[in-house]
Amino acid sequence: MEKLFPRIFSLLLTLFLFPHLLHSQGCSSRQPPRPLIFTPHNRADSDPQQVHISLVGRDHIRVSWITEAKHTQSIVEYGKAPGAYNSLATGEHTSYTYFFYSSGEIHHVKIGPLEPSTTYFYRCGGSGPEFSFRTPTQEFPIEFAVVGDLGQTEWTASTLAHVESKDYDVFLLPGDLSYADTQQPLWDSFGRLVEPYASRRPWMVTEGNHEIEIFPILHPHGFTSYNARWLMPYEESGSDSNLYYSFEVAGTHIIMLGSYAEFDKKSSQYKWLVADLAKIDRNKTPWVVVLLHAPWYNTNTAHQGEGDSMRKAMEELLYNARVDVVFAGHVHAYERFTRVYNNKENECGPVYVTVGDGGNREGLALTFKSPPSPLSLFREASFGHGRLRILNQTHAHWSWHRNNDSNSVVADQIWLESLSSFKACWNLNDEL
Repeated sequence: MEKLFPRIFSLLLTLFLFPHLLHSQGCSSRQPPRPLIFTPHNRADSDPQQVHISLVGRDHIRVSWITEAKHTQSIVEYGKAPGAYNSLATGEHTSYTYFFYSSGEIHHVKIGPLEPSTTYFYRCGGSGPEFSFRTPTQEFPIEFAVVGDLGQTEWTASTLAHVESKDYDVFLLPGDLSYADTQQPLWDSFGRLVEPYASRRPWMVTEGNHEIEIFPILHPHGFTSYNARWLMPYEESGSDSNLYYSFEVAGTHIIMLGSYAEFDKKSSQYKWLVADLAKIDRNKTPWVVVLLHAPWYNTNTAHQGEGDSMRKAMEELLYNARVDVVFAGHVHAYERFTRVYNNKENECGPVYVTVGDGGNREGLALTFKSPPSPLSLFREASFGHGRLRILNQTHAHWSWHRNNDSNSVVADQIWLESLSSFKACWNLNDEL
């Protein structure tokens, strides 16, 4: 109880000082959200909690977890059979403070090399429960679950249950994870809520506006909690920031952009993106997918124009590279556009999809602009998740699953053809 009191006090003090955090931000009409789920800590202080994994390079996995105890080992024991750990890796640990809150010890350990499509059993820190994960395939087909603006409500639990009801290889999240919004104990609760899923399949995430957590003068530097807890393979992709990076898996090059990092032509992110796109070999990775938080195309009345500056700075880069699909969050609804470039239909541009409907505490953005834009082919304000199943070098299937009902329902689906196989889009005389 003595150890619990400082965290409860931190939460209550934050609510007292910043009561606006309890309320929805934005003026759009929203469906009432379901209650928050606060997931308590019920293990020993030295045992791992909030376990999640992420991809690092072609054949490595990073295991991340938190312990309340400050002097536990940053080690992972692992093997191919339950309880039979024939490999051991050592990593690093960190922690942070945020006003009156002090985090537990945050551990990150990279393990491998690992075999593809293989189940591994592992234990963190030398104690506590055993976990298991399956490595992704290195060949087609491969399936990605795509969920934005997840949060930790009863809607979140519904979304995650629907995602888990069908197998997949990698989980992609385009920003807004915990909705802690400075209430640091909610970061811990979120980590415990998603652990049963994020410890079994790699979760690859990028930041949203709810990860910023800046207060002028008092806490001027953003993303403290996010960067400490959700370390992504940015260094391995040549990035200088955890807010943007790329990785490759099974013939797919995936770029995670930072909507809340500098993005103009003089910025580090812009220069990194130019270099990253130049390295892509479409013979090896015929599919190129981009994730970011604030959508570049949006006909919902919520968050209108918030992605325009970034689009104007970077859209031409993605178009010239023949990016296949761009996923975004932020708007709490689902919307799918045709292939677009510079606000016009263009068969060589990306398909733009907004999936900011994972289960956030603010509810849904119910109102779309009228009349509808001819560029917007499907739009609906419902909670749900998406699945991108890439079958081979040329074809993929995208589906969006509504979870307003007790069962997940496929409400939208489309077959996609990779632009790498569309010869007309690689004509050097294209008018850009």
